[in-house]
Amino acid sequence: MILYIAEKPSLGRAIADVLPKPHKKGDGYIMTANGDCVSWCVGHLLEQAEPDAYDPAYKSWQLAHLPIVPEQWKLKPKSKTRSQLSTLKKLIKQASSLVNAGDPDREGQLLVDEVISHSGVKADKIAQTQRLLISDLNPSAVKRALGQMRTNKEFVPLSTSALARSRADWLYGMNMTRAYTIQGKKVGYQGVLSVGRVQTPVLGLVVRRDEEIANFIPKPFYEVLAHLLTEQNESFTAKWKPSEACQPYMDEEGRVLAKGLAENVVGRISNQPAEVTKLESKSKRQNPPLPYSLSALQIDAAKRFGMSAKEVLDICQSLYERHKLITYPRSDSRYLPVEQHGLAPQVINAITKNDPSLTAKADAPNAKLKSKAWDDKKVDAHHAIVPTEKVSNLANLSSKEAKLYSHIARQYLAQFYAAYLYDETQVEVTIAGGLFTTKAKQETSLGWKQLFASSNSSANGLNPNKEDDELATLPALAKGQQLHCPHGELVEKITQPPKHFTDATLLGAMTGINRYVTNAEVKKILKDTDGLGTEATRAGIIELLFKRGYLQRQGKAIVATAVGSGLVNSLPESATTPDMTALWESSLDAISQKQLRYDAFMTPLINQLNELITQAANQLPNALSGVTGPGYKKRRSGSRSGAKSGYKRKSTASASKGTAKSTKTTKSRSSK
Repeated sequence: MILYIAEKPSLGRAIADVLPKPHKKGDGYIMTANGDCVSWCVGHLLEQAEPDAYDPAYKSWQLAHLPIVPEQWKLKPKSKTRSQLSTLKKLIKQASSLVNAGDPDREGQLLVDEVISHSGVKADKIAQTQRLLISDLNPSAVKRALGQMRTNKEFVPLSTSALARSRADWLYGMNMTRAYTIQGKKVGYQGVLSVGRVQTPVLGLVVRRDEEIANFIPKPFYEVLAHLLTEQNESFTAKWKPSEACQPYMDEEGRVLAKGLAENVVGRISNQPAEVTKLESKSKRQNPPLPYSLSALQIDAAKRFGMSAKEVLDICQSLYERHKLITYPRSDSRYLPVEQHGLAPQVINAITKNDPSLTAKADAPNAKLKSKAWDDKKVDAHHAIVPTEKVSNLANLSSKEAKLYSHIARQYLAQFYAAYLYDETQVEVTIAGGLFTTKAKQETSLGWKQLFASSNSSANGLNPNKEDDELATLPALAKGQQLHCPHGELVEKITQPPKHFTDATLLGAMTGINRYVTNAEVKKILKDTDGLGTEATRAGIIELLFKRGYLQRQGKAIVATAVGSGLVNSLPESATTPDMTALWESSLDAISQKQLRYDAFMTPLINQLNELITQAANQLPNALSGVTGPGYKKRRSGSRSGAKSGYKRKSTASASKGTAKSTKTTKSRSSK
């Protein structure tokens, strides 16, 4: 008997649908006509044991116990899914061979592997286990995947990476949460202070942005525009480019701060001859925007539709699991396997039938074109989010489901149009010894932009070169041409503070985290990594910060609460900046690529944790003095407090869930 173990029931049913019928449905499994069986997890069936499972003394929260580092890791069945775990364990023992059909990411790999390991499977059976990678739940796609199974041994590094992540998150979140909750009580803060290696740096980004805005002092700066005329009385404007001699009167961003200097330039150029001293025209091309990863889609949908990150993820899960209209959504890739290009005619056909309006004002897509999106070297466990071959009536979808489907579909269709072509002209004009510049563009071929002609969004992928789109038109000019400047214009502007984070910009910060790292060496390492969290966890992390009362919304703006600000200002800088956690992600990626050993990641982490706990014990979180915890109500005298109150269980959960799905582990490896 072959046993297929899926991550979720929906995937299990999709696998069973293409296996021999008739089927016999059991409690938590489906038996096929040839005797093979399909069963499933319901997410993680096992969770990490709480600290008191290692020592009953840990039920009481005490600094003297910290850091708690298990010698031998323990897992326990999750109470709500204990029966499904029992079903799987029985089926695993009966099966002659196993197939890991977890989702195509590191958590999907681990959650099935940990059940197999927990079931006491013999080494030879584990060695023969196969891996089934499914990113499209439609029958034709599932059949293709069944014909392309690989050995599960190939994915041991991916599972090890997930294992290291879950244990590291547990160690860091649980120990730091206990330490700061204990210390918080000493300054009068009544509540759990949840610290996580991803959630806290995200909170730190918001707190620091809020403080930067609060402390911002606006200052005026000045620009000079030259209004120019040709001999044919055609007009255009050019902007003054200050020379090196003006540097003492400019800020670090090149803005002129001295009004007198700008006024002097206006006086010098008014009613003066001018000459075109440089004229450079270049033909440019812009390739189609790549298909979406989850983060790219979340950022774009936040800008265009005002959707939160979690909302986008939930809608995508519905489009994937329920409607089977898109591929696996929790993807960090924007590329597609070359082999999938062969499906283009069927996918294009489905899109144009599902939403004819996408191509109504454009040329027909050319399925033979192959954009840069098809690149096997940039595809690993999963590929970009794209539509499936399924034809469906979009009227059966909710309004938001239909919007996101069409949004994803348009991005895919763009791969089958030529590049957008235009000519860009850069002009330099000299007036009274001063240099003035302008540039303009002329479209020569719309290419893929035909699909976006009706959209006014400047979001990711919709309008990738907004600056170019806003370029002026110019009269015909030639180098050496004489012009006249009837007058100059002084433009006074005020420096603006940075804007508060929104859903889109906070997600953008999490994905491009190297922009917020100050250490040059760390910045270089992080340039090509995915940043804070993963595609699967980012939305949950942001929601978690709202749930815990650390963030709040003010219209579209996301700002920190007094508790969130107090927590960040009570923690060491390393706990609130992205450097450490982004380096973790870099190391975890290296483990999955067999470039780093598990112990080489865990050992220095435990050493660092010892230092952080010592630091916590030696200073009080005074920034939280006088701050009331979210939802806190003063207890009557005689109520239990501290570690004996109801905080114990909540805190353990808070610590271990610091980065969404972070508590899951396995006892096949030790932390030391």
